[in-house]
Amino acid sequence: MKINHNFLNLKDSYLFATVGAKTAAYKKAHPDRDIIRLSIGDVTRPLAPVVIEAMHRAVDDMAKRETFKGYAPDQTCYGYDALLDSLLGSYAQKGVLLEKGDIFISDGAKSDCGNILDILSTENVVLVPDPVYPVYLDTNIMAGRKILFADANEGNGFLPMPDDRVKADIIYLCSPNNPTGAAYTKEQLKEWVAYAKRQDAIILYDAAYEYFVTDDTLARSIYQVEGAKECAIEICSYSKTAGFTGVRCGYTVVPKELTRDGVSLNRLWARRQSTKFNGTSYITQMGAAAVFTEEGERQISESIDYYRANAKIIADVLDSLGIWYTGGKNSPYIWMKCPNGMDSWSFFDTLLEQANVVGTPGCGFGKNGEGYFRLTAFNTHENTAEAMRRMAELLKK
Repeated sequence: MKINHNFLNLKDSYLFATVGAKTAAYKKAHPDRDIIRLSIGDVTRPLAPVVIEAMHRAVDDMAKRETFKGYAPDQTCYGYDALLDSLLGSYAQKGVLLEKGDIFISDGAKSDCGNILDILSTENVVLVPDPVYPVYLDTNIMAGRKILFADANEGNGFLPMPDDRVKADIIYLCSPNNPTGAAYTKEQLKEWVAYAKRQDAIILYDAAYEYFVTDDTLARSIYQVEGAKECAIEICSYSKTAGFTGVRCGYTVVPKELTRDGVSLNRLWARRQSTKFNGTSYITQMGAAAVFTEEGERQISESIDYYRANAKIIADVLDSLGIWYTGGKNSPYIWMKCPNGMDSWSFFDTLLEQANVVGTPGCGFGKNGEGYFRLTAFNTHENTAEAMRRMAELLKK
């Protein structure tokens, strides 16, 4: 018996586990300190009332023989009609027309970002931006694929563009981006779609933060670009849109127009899911179905606006200090340049020990992240304002 030795090529610890361990060690040594976390992108506001009401009704359904639900319907990609119809309506508002069979319901974007690779050969060459959300990189390291990096840096606003000299088969894009908060315009994504078609490549497009976009020039779905259905798979989540980080629900769009080697990728993904996945719970799906109703959109917008206000608090302080950053608008993430040429972990330690504020070191997202630092808007107004007051006081020294 042999193990998968590709796992030995991973870093010893997942980035956020290291952040958590260092924070816990400091808290244990200084139990009286009030630590404010602007690090992991977990939400803090409760689920919208319309979602809770829908889930309560679903719980009641499960208590009656005539309305009880078992396995989700696999003939509709494990999605109940109420949820699929709401998603079709949400996409239609963005000018994107899909069919029910294009949408696959899952337990979240993180799972699908890795699981989708099951239908793609390990011989494919993968292109990921640097810095990058660790899941894109680590899942491909686990599979032993060759990985190339698209150079994201301050000069291009951390929005790398395609280079025809680079041959890639699988391309990861995330917009608005995690960790940098930078977001592609529709015109920029046109270039990526054209590049993918020239390369006969597949774009894996992570749209988990699309509901934070307010600028009409920016894309909320890659399918807003003509021809993208022939080269892109879109992965999305209710985690940041509706606060489902603890509930778990997402969806992946694999258009029927998307084929390679004369085979429908939609059919391959459906086959993979029917073998390895039993669907998302009925109660969760009914809660998610309420999100993109008229009342649901109004209620989730209140929470998103709350986080946007937090992002503005952070951005305003960084502006006042003259610190360069991306994000803060159209994104819950702020990607700041470490002051005075500090490296990422040194700034993490300084901020934790002298201001009792926790962020995420940029170097944990790749070599181009060294010297940068990620802050998130997923906290209360009060904590965000206090954290930035402390940071400003520290940096003015």
